[in-house]
Amino acid sequence: MPKLRAAAVSFLNALPLTAALERTGRIELVLAEPAQCAAKLEAGEVEIALLPVGGLVGKDYEIVPGIAIGADGPVTTVLLAGEQPPETWDEVFLDTASRTSQLLSKVVLAERGLHPKFTPMPALEGLARAQGTKGALVIGDRAFDVKAKHVLDLGREWVKLSGFPMVFALWAAKPGVLAPEDVAELARAAHEGLGLRTELAQAFAKERGGDPERYRRYLTQKIRYGLGPYELQGLEAFVERVAKHGFAPPTTLRFADDHVRTRRARRQVSLDTALQKGADGERLDADEAELLDEKAPLLELGLAADARRRALHPDGVVTYIVSRNVNYTNVCTTACHFCAFYRPRGHEEAYVLSREVLAKKIEETIALGGIELLLQGGLHPDLGVEWYEDLFRWVKSTYPTINLHALSPEEIWHIARTSQLPLDATIDKLVAAGLDSIPGGGAEILDDEVRRRIAPLKCSTDEWLTVMRAAHKKGLRSTGTMMFGVGEDAGHRTRHLLRLRELQDETGGFTAFICWTFQPEHTRLAPGDNSAHAYLRENALARLVLDNVPNLQASWVTMGGGVAQAALHMGCNDFGQVMIEENVVSAAGTTFNMDADEVERHIVGAGFVPARRNMRYDRLSPVKAA
Repeated sequence: MPKLRAAAVSFLNALPLTAALERTGRIELVLAEPAQCAAKLEAGEVEIALLPVGGLVGKDYEIVPGIAIGADGPVTTVLLAGEQPPETWDEVFLDTASRTSQLLSKVVLAERGLHPKFTPMPALEGLARAQGTKGALVIGDRAFDVKAKHVLDLGREWVKLSGFPMVFALWAAKPGVLAPEDVAELARAAHEGLGLRTELAQAFAKERGGDPERYRRYLTQKIRYGLGPYELQGLEAFVERVAKHGFAPPTTLRFADDHVRTRRARRQVSLDTALQKGADGERLDADEAELLDEKAPLLELGLAADARRRALHPDGVVTYIVSRNVNYTNVCTTACHFCAFYRPRGHEEAYVLSREVLAKKIEETIALGGIELLLQGGLHPDLGVEWYEDLFRWVKSTYPTINLHALSPEEIWHIARTSQLPLDATIDKLVAAGLDSIPGGGAEILDDEVRRRIAPLKCSTDEWLTVMRAAHKKGLRSTGTMMFGVGEDAGHRTRHLLRLRELQDETGGFTAFICWTFQPEHTRLAPGDNSAHAYLRENALARLVLDNVPNLQASWVTMGGGVAQAALHMGCNDFGQVMIEENVVSAAGTTFNMDADEVERHIVGAGFVPARRNMRYDRLSPVKAA
């Protein structure tokens, strides 16, 4: 297959997206200034470019989803500078390197009621002439050295003006050029490059001079590399403002993985028939499931789910497990818009837990009757499979009774990629080191239209399912999960459940399903419906659709004990885990907590009999009379 030619800038802020491309056999990198990248793409000299957003205006290009160069505040490297305040400028010399920054300069000044003469000019010449009533635009690495009496950081000015982040550049191509493999390769390179930001900053400082710590902070704190819903709002606002002021024609944004999305014609379905089918354990199809999600009243949906729960678990026992959720690191490269927990490497709050800290946590867990360590963390760029093998062997040799329920599919996919190993070989190594089962984290919504917008740098739906399939076929058992309330619709949620059901038909590896609502506090993603009503509806629907998944777990950690008790009458037969520790949803403001006695009180209070279990749902304690 011929290589794709890709034009990109050599600026420091682009290196996390391009550094790893130099080691691939799929994409050939051509370096140029931003405006030249746009010109090369237009002329057909390259197939894809790291394109200034201004180069999109008036064009029919396709954007690579999920990846961009932007800022949500001061950016440091896109500046208007002069001896006098901008209100006095009668002429502004516009750096010819980037049309995006030219347009942004015009918009920012116009919104202030300022309309100087704009003269395109190379940056250094313009800066030298920015005296008296003249100003100059300077972009890129040369802006690090700008010293002027009056400086406008255009990243800061745009956020003040619009309330949204600014997107400066993104990968784009002419329609029909990019294959899914190309998009995946660009995402892979971004994953790898974002993990190298400290090294890239150090190398840049060695070559150019300056403080490497300043450059590291620039790459990790000033520049944003995701293109999720928050950034898309900023991008859309920018092209709208540009058109409103008459600086360029209106532009419609298109994505490389867009396709014509026609509403599936739903056949005529009876709501009552669908409810009865679900209650009787008959398989619901996509039309029936989607109709129930959209139209079924909560009471009727809950009654049908309860009938199904009683048929599957007629003895009135509700199980739970005593385990500890340990997040071994908060360092992560994906920067998901719904996550308040992660930190970039080098951040003052970033951590990787030591063996001493882990030992204390495990010993406390065992002392409380715990039998399981739920071990999950961020996608740390420095931790390869050998690190996990060593950790797992230590856990199992030191605490042989502990079940190691560890690593979401996203983490396993990342470990395989970081270690440059096939997926099967990666799982084999982890199992040999002591991995017992895997949690279902990172599923969010298993529909790429949603994933692209809320977690643009995470693995795709197919990749998540591929890890689960491989794990199940090696004898590992796992949970299936869903986090909803992120702006998805009934069709997205239905497709998620059906993908899980299809895989369960194939492997039988899911022991349980757990859903919860998005927790928006301290995150950048605006919530959808994350009410108790929405949670109970989705939970009940899952019990009816997932006819081949034996257990449903109530999510009291996110919803609270009372809502979880209601869920036991709407499909759930399990109360989850005693949460000795939890960090991720609590980082988003959720603080529910229970010990074993309180869990049992809630189960009994809901009219059920409590029993402890293990991950495979074998009961470990005698059933206690209610």
